[in-house]
Amino acid sequence: METLKTNIEALYSQVEVFFSNYPLVNFIFLIFISMILAKIIDFIFTSLLSKIVKKTNNEIDDKMVEIIHKPIYYSFLFVGLRFAISIKSLGLNQGAIFVFSSLLKTMAIFIWCIALFKIFILLINWYSSQNSNKKNVNLKLLPLFDNLGKIIIFLAAAYFVMISWGINPVGWLASAGVLGIVLGLAAKDTLSNLFAGIFIMMDSPYKEGDYINLDSGERGYVLSIGIRSTRIMTRDDIEITIPNSVIANSKIINESGGPHENERIRLSVGVAYGTDVELVKKILIETSKKCVFVSKNKNPVVRFRMFGDSSLNFELLCWIEKPSHRGKTIDFLNTEIYHAFNIHKIEIPFPQRTIHIKN
Repeated sequence: METLKTNIEALYSQVEVFFSNYPLVNFIFLIFISMILAKIIDFIFTSLLSKIVKKTNNEIDDKMVEIIHKPIYYSFLFVGLRFAISIKSLGLNQGAIFVFSSLLKTMAIFIWCIALFKIFILLINWYSSQNSNKKNVNLKLLPLFDNLGKIIIFLAAAYFVMISWGINPVGWLASAGVLGIVLGLAAKDTLSNLFAGIFIMMDSPYKEGDYINLDSGERGYVLSIGIRSTRIMTRDDIEITIPNSVIANSKIINESGGPHENERIRLSVGVAYGTDVELVKKILIETSKKCVFVSKNKNPVVRFRMFGDSSLNFELLCWIEKPSHRGKTIDFLNTEIYHAFNIHKIEIPFPQRTIHIKN
């Protein structure tokens, strides 16, 4: 055992002397070893991750593993290169070692930055394809998130590149903060509309094609929802552009919301005391069934609501297919009910006053 130990130590001393006499060979050998180790570590990492992602049902995680394959390999390769250029036998000074190290760090940052870009675009495209047929998801936010994500990745890369070259980024960040405050104050209204638009798209109080009412009086179909404003088309075919900050602070009545677009309307009718109640109900039901705007899928209903001061008060409840049909439906029903009451000699009471003049 002692002889074997002595032989190994002698062999190690000879190898050390050989490499110290031939620093270039030592450098090439270390690079070769770094490539082998990087390949082995990359294989281990990707194998473990591949086994994990195979348990899922989608392919997006498999593609992500393929994307990070190269960054892992080059990261460990650059670590070996950094160790290789720092050996004393090469005779490089600290300045040259710092420059080479910074270049390697910069290259690694750019490689990881490109990989993150690819992963981010992959996630955006996957999310878009998964939700393209869902009405509750506004896909107009995707380009915004796409741009914001790319900006964040770029700024993070710039930050780490500055650190790798020994540049203090605090001063740059302070300057950017002051510039951001100045721009924010100058574009206060624009930013208000921008953030309101983002919140509207995320909260989804309405979507394109919905029929909405605002407490400010605007009413119509939503044509488009932009980052800065929302456009609606009124029943007079007038397009109204409303800033998102105004809508965000308004009460919104979405008549197209709920499980379906059908809407129930209520029509109050008063008849004189002594009128046949069943006849009134029959007339109201038959009149509503004549209207083309009333839904055929749901039967109209008549309620005898109350005994009024001078009338028996009924309420007709029926469904219409679209909120925009409300005005035309009420007009048709009022007209037909009035004609039907005249035919059947049903009196619609109205307030009357008797005046006695004292002589």
